[in-house]
Amino acid sequence: MSDPDAHLLIVDDDERIRGLLQKFLMRHGFLVSAARDAAHARRLLEGLEFDMIVLDVMMPGEDGVSLTRAIRQTSTTPIMLLTAKGETEDRIAGLEAGADDYLSKPFEPKELLLRINAILRRMPETTADEATPKLLSLGPIRYDIERGEMWKGEDMVRLTATESQLMRIFSARPGEALSRGKLVEELGRDKGQAQERAVDVQITRLRRKIESDPKQPRYLQTVRGAGYMLAPD
Repeated sequence: MSDPDAHLLIVDDDERIRGLLQKFLMRHGFLVSAARDAAHARRLLEGLEFDMIVLDVMMPGEDGVSLTRAIRQTSTTPIMLLTAKGETEDRIAGLEAGADDYLSKPFEPKELLLRINAILRRMPETTADEATPKLLSLGPIRYDIERGEMWKGEDMVRLTATESQLMRIFSARPGEALSRGKLVEELGRDKGQAQERAVDVQITRLRRKIESDPKQPRYLQTVRGAGYMLAPD
C-alpha cells in the first residue's frame, strides 16, 4: 500500500518513460511531479518539498550522479537511481554520491513501486514522545535510538534513509557482527553480490559521518570473516 501523502519527483529526459511512470505512480496514490533534466529538477526542488526522488543517471547536460551529489549537500530526501543494465560503475558512483538505491533499466513498474514503498517505510518517523531518549555514544557523536537522530555537539548529522536504517539495525545489536548478507536482508534488498557491494559503499559513507579517521574505524568496525559491528563507548 502506497503512502497517499508522499510527493515524488521523477527526473528523466525520455518523455515517454517520464509520462508512463508519472501515470503509473499517480494511480497508486502518489502525488507526482516530473522534470525533463537536472536543470528542470533543480528549479522544482527550489520551490517544493519531495518525499523521494526517482532519478535517471544518463541525461544530457548534468547527469544523475552529479545531481545526486548536489542534492546531498543540503537534503536527505531519499533518491532512487535508474541505471542502464550493466553500468556497475554508475551504480557505485551514485551510491557514493548519496543515492539510497538503484534500479536497472529495463524494469517492471511494479518493482519500482515496491522499491519506493520499501524506502519510504525506512524513513524515521517523527515522534512526540518526550521520554528519556536512549543514546549511544560514539566519541563526539551521539545517536538517539528512539528518534533515529545523530548529533555532533549541537549540530544534527544528516543521514540518508539508508544510513538511518543501517544505524537502527546496528544500534539494536551493539557489539554484534552482522554479515553483509544479513544487512542486505534487513534493508529489504534483493540478495546478491551487487547489493552486498552497495552495502559496503553505504558503510563507507556512514563511517565518514561517525569516525574521526574513516580509514581506521573505531566505532563502525570491520570484523574479518563476519561482517560489520557497531562498537559504542
